[in-house]
Amino acid sequence: MKILRIVFLNLIILTLCACQSDFSNSDVLSQVSTIDALLDGVYDGTVTCGELRQLGDFGIGTFDALEGEMIILDSRIYQVKTDGTAYLVDDNEKTPFASVTFFKTDKKIKLPPGLTYKQFEKMVDLLIGSDNLFYAVKVTGNFKSMKTRSVPKQKKPYPQLKDVVKHQKIFNFKNISGTIVGFRSPQYVKGLNVTGYHLHFLTEDHKAGGHILDFTTGDITLELDTKSDFFMTLPNIKSFRKSNLTKDRSKELKSVEKIH
Repeated sequence: MKILRIVFLNLIILTLCACQSDFSNSDVLSQVSTIDALLDGVYDGTVTCGELRQLGDFGIGTFDALEGEMIILDSRIYQVKTDGTAYLVDDNEKTPFASVTFFKTDKKIKLPPGLTYKQFEKMVDLLIGSDNLFYAVKVTGNFKSMKTRSVPKQKKPYPQLKDVVKHQKIFNFKNISGTIVGFRSPQYVKGLNVTGYHLHFLTEDHKAGGHILDFTTGDITLELDTKSDFFMTLPNIKSFRKSNLTKDRSKELKSVEKIH
């Protein structure tokens, strides 16, 4: 996939539209593939981590053959595998699905301790400026509890994601410090990305983490970065071209994303 050519073309279009032409200085959320394609088992990586880091220094996703959870923080890309360990990955690793941006804080606020995941969502919903924009969400501090998961590498023929998560590995942390990395996406992108909150976690020592299922906050600070531009590249591979992307997979997504 000629992702860099696509990016450069998009930059030219942005310039002609009198918009900012520098991805690193603009409010662009870049995405690889769609969440419904991932739900349907399109797990072959098409974009390298090196290409991904050119589009942002902050983000989440997964890896080729669905091997683990991706956390991008401060331009470093981590892979949390089913052994619970977060590994630094090199630029040659590939992703079938990811969301990435250059994080620049628009709003910063301390949140009260004792919030559950659901209470956290409701509080942040009151702090955002619009339900119709994207938001990069970064939370740093201590958590009284944190429940995360990772999924094992898959073999072809790939099963659907709803079946993969039956074999997920769950990690329970107590009184753990670290960083939540993720996004809040508007409801109208259903099928393209996870609507609402999609969050991953990386411990302060960068040695563990995963996809967040639930948590209870301790002393934390929330940072929000509003994103008004959206860029997506689609995988030009057989499995994506043949994937059924007309089916409503809302219930499937809810069942695999979180338990709270």
